[in-house]
Formats: sequence, C-alpha cells, structure tokens
Amino acid sequence: MSRPAPVLQLRSVRLSLGGAPLFDGVDLALSRGERAALVGANGAGKSTLMRIVQGSLEADAGERAITSGADIATVDQEPDLTGFATLLDYAMSRYGAPACPAYAAEAALASLGLDPARTVQGLSGGELRRAALARAFAADPAILLLDEPTNHLDVPAIEDLEERLKSFSGACLIVSHDRRFLERVSTACLWLRQRRVIKLDRGYGAFEDWAEAVETEEARALAKLETQLKAEEHWLLRGVTARRSRNEGRRRKLMAMRAERSARVQAAARANAEIEAEKGRDSGQLVLQARNVSKTWPGAAAPVVSNLSLTVRRGDRIGIVGPNGAGKSTLLGLLLGQIQPDAGEIKRGVNLEIAYVDQARALLDPAKSIRDTLCPLGGDQVMVRGRPVHVAAYAKSFLFRAEQLRQPAGALSGGERNRLALALVLAQHSNLLVLDEPTNDLDMDTLDALEEALDNFDGTVLIVSHDRAFLDSIATQTLGAIGPGRWAETPGGYDDFVREHGGFRRAATLSRPMPAPAPAAPREDKRARKLSYKDAFRLSEIETAMPKLAGAIESLNERLHDPALFARDPGGFARLAAELDAARAQHDAMETEWLELDAKRDSLSG
Repeated sequence: MSRPAPVLQLRSVRLSLGGAPLFDGVDLALSRGERAALVGANGAGKSTLMRIVQGSLEADAGERAITSGADIATVDQEPDLTGFATLLDYAMSRYGAPACPAYAAEAALASLGLDPARTVQGLSGGELRRAALARAFAADPAILLLDEPTNHLDVPAIEDLEERLKSFSGACLIVSHDRRFLERVSTACLWLRQRRVIKLDRGYGAFEDWAEAVETEEARALAKLETQLKAEEHWLLRGVTARRSRNEGRRRKLMAMRAERSARVQAAARANAEIEAEKGRDSGQLVLQARNVSKTWPGAAAPVVSNLSLTVRRGDRIGIVGPNGAGKSTLLGLLLGQIQPDAGEIKRGVNLEIAYVDQARALLDPAKSIRDTLCPLGGDQVMVRGRPVHVAAYAKSFLFRAEQLRQPAGALSGGERNRLALALVLAQHSNLLVLDEPTNDLDMDTLDALEEALDNFDGTVLIVSHDRAFLDSIATQTLGAIGPGRWAETPGGYDDFVREHGGFRRAATLSRPMPAPAPAAPREDKRARKLSYKDAFRLSEIETAMPKLAGAIESLNERLHDPALFARDPGGFARLAAELDAARAQHDAMETEWLELDAKRDSLSG
C-alpha cells in the first residue's frame, strides 16, 4: 500500500543558535492521517523544530514545503489569550487566517466543557489548555501541532483528547511527556537526535525497543571506528611522515576519523537530570490515619470527602487521582492539617518532616533568582543528603546552566519553574514528600530521573497526578474519586484502580444509591461488637505510652545532635545512640500492635 503524499516536508534543514549547530540536515515529512510523536532529549530542540514546521522560525538553510491551501493550528505549551475579551473571541481566531465560524467555535468550546461567553481572565491551567484545544479543533486544520497538550488536563479530558485525535483526518505532530497518551494516539515516531531526525513508522509503544536497537548498532559502529582509528594512529606513530604526498590522503583520512569519533562521542553524550531526594530522620510506622473523615464546603451541593478512612504507613507511595474539581487538593489539605474536617479525625505520626510542592508552585518567589531560591541564607552551597554541594552543580543536576543562576523565577518557563520547585523541595530534610502534579511541563529525561529519585526515597510519598504511566511506575496504592465525596483505595497504580473501579467515566453510575434490600427477619446477633477487656486495656495502655516514648526519642535526638558530645564523651555518645535505637524499635513495635488492635476494633464495630 502506497504512503499518502505528505502535506508538509522539511528537507536538509540546518539551524545554528549562538554559533552552535542545533540541526544539521533535518528531513521530516507529515501526511494526512498520520499522528507523529516528536521525541528527543532535553535541549535537543523539539520546540524549535516545531516552530520551523509551523513557519514562525526560518532555518539557516534547507527547504520547507507545504501543500497549497493546507493550514496549520498550534496548541502551545503556554497558551496566550492576551487581547481577547471572551473564550469565543479566542476560539474564533484562526492563526492569521479569516475567523472561523462562530458556530464551530461555540461547539468546540462547549464540547470541552467551556462557556463561550466567559471572559479570559482567571482561567485555571486546565481551562487554558482546553480553550487552546477548542480553538485548534474549531479551525479544522490540515496540520495540527501539539506541544505538551495533556499538561493540566485531568484523566477524563486526556481520554477525550485521545478519541478526538484518533478521528482527526489531518496530520498531527505531538510533543508530550505523557507516555500513555503517546502510546494511545501516535502512529509514528520522529526521533530528534544528533541534530537530525530519524523515523519509526510505528507508534510510541514500539519506540523504546527500536531506540535501544538503534543505539546498540551505533555503539557497534563506534567500536569499529575506534579499532580503525587505533590502527591508523599506530601507522602514524611508526614514523611515516605526513609530508610525503603519497601519505597525505591517509593522513587526511586519519584526521577525518578523529573528527568523526569526536562527533559521535559528543552526540552520544546528553544532559540528563540527576535528581535526589534528601531524606530526613525516620518517621514512625504510622504516618497518617484518617477515620470517618468528611468535608463539605459551604454552599456546595455535595461533599468533597465523605466518611473517608485511610491509613498511610511509612514507605507508602500513594497516588491520588480524580477529575478536576473532585477535591484532590482539599483531600491533601485535610491529611496535612491545613484544612479541618467537618467530621471524623486524622492522626499524624511522630517525627513527620513534610516537604510539599503545590500545583501553583507557590513556594517560589518570582522576584528571586535561581541562586537565591536554592541558597536563601546566602553563600553558594546547598546541603544535599547531608553534604554541601555547590549551587551551580546542584542546579546543573536539574538541567539549569550556570549562566541561568541569576535569572529570576518569574522569567522561567513552566518546565523550568517545576524543576526549580522540585530542586528546592528535594534538598530539604523530609520523610513525607507531597507532590501536587509534579510531572507538568517535565520532559521525559527529567521524568525518568524523578521516578528514580522517588523509587530510591526511603520515606513516604503522596502524589496527585493525571499522568497514568507515572502513577503505574511509582504508586504502591492509588486513592481515586468514584463519586461525589466518595474515594476508594486500590493496591497498585492507575491501571489497577481502573480494573477495580472502571475509571472516572463510570463514576456517576457508581455513585447512584443502590435500592434498599428487603428487610430480613430480625435475628439476634451474638457476635462480639467490641474488643475484649484484655485488648481494650492493651490499646489504652499503648495510647498512653506512645506519646511518652516519642518524647523520649525527641530528647535523645536533641542530645545526640550536640556536635561536641562525641569528642567530650565517646562512651556516653555510644550509650545514647544505643538507647535511641532501642526506643525507636520499641516505638515501632508498639505502633504495629496499635494498628492491629485498631483494625480489629474497626472490624468488630462493622
């Protein structure tokens, strides 16, 4: 079967930025019905290449060809609605072409849950993204360019976008860190590497294996080149002079091989994020426990949380999922004590050291530079895992260049702000990480590094995210919204939650009240309805002893933190350290016993 003629082509495109070559002979073609994922390392130039495809940036050399009459619609990573009064005005604008019909713009906005008459002020990140998508689909373009289209969208909106793209008849070029999204929509992959583009005529699901095969073959070619280079250098060292004309060609060949080897090695090396999470002291085994917690905001038609019971233990990595507006941020506020419940109780464990990255990245001061953000007390050192690290080296591990250190946070892109917020929080001593939408605007390399950092983190993690593949990789449990105020916990990641609860699209049916069963004949229930006297006494005893033991642990910690103690009294330091280990072990044992008795009490009470 012949391939459809391309609607857009790049041929031998070259571009240099600041004297350094970014593209060197890029060839690219897009055909109708093709949905190509543009993949590449951080800094490879994906966004720049998208601008060349769009026509807003002219290359130094090469050719851009587009079919006559083919129009392009773009969804930028940070949509700009400046200059538009309403969402309808924005959705009708067509990238410099005549305005699209009002009925098409209204239909597109309404289908994405937006009011066409709404003003453009005060939109959330998800609403901005949906408005940009509505504008693009209303234009019905021949070519659709999407730069991180799933950022700030909840899972139902992402799944809706997947279906729209599958039925889109034009050509589509997509840059996204959302692997599950790319797996479901892409039909081809364009890999931007070593300043060129190579193509896989299969979707993103086949990319990793293909990329590994490509890199393996390139490693073989490099090894072969190394062998040839050693042989030629041996020839040169044996004293065959390069001045003789018959050897001049061979010398030039040697110089070319050296240049090729250098280029291959340089191209193979790429900047990757190297993220570590600073671990604080151990928390208790019980980190958080919610029992029959409910919360309804004044004037709301339904509760945000209704009768929620949840136990979070040390080492858990809990993913929190649900549609926008389901109450995920409220739930976090309740668990962390920032919001008081209307009913129920929440217990928090001992020694909690919380590091929190909120969705708005409010912990960043827009006026402060990257250096001042990471070193708020001055100097040029950041404490990471108990050792001082130069701020430039630490910033580099989050992909910031040394010359960016004086750049204010307010001037950073969305991805850079996210990386800076993570850099700030992950350097703090903590045993409970709370991350609200940590994957927004991150490239895949940084996402890989974040996954590895969380996997190696010894503490507890609460993660709010719409990134399904990220949750499947990280979460040990998933807590998801299944109806107004109703939350369900499932072991495993997002896919495990969907298998058990059917995802969010069925949430409405799950929340319908079930018909009351016919009353059964009354029967005396002789089962125990409360703990035995012995168990109840032991539970009370533990609840009295644990706070005292926690206080003793705190006191021992403070004494051991005296920097002069070891030099002054090594034996006393060793005794205190042994006492601390024994107290912690006793506290952990008590906590385990308390959890077991508490669960037994809950089961007996029904």
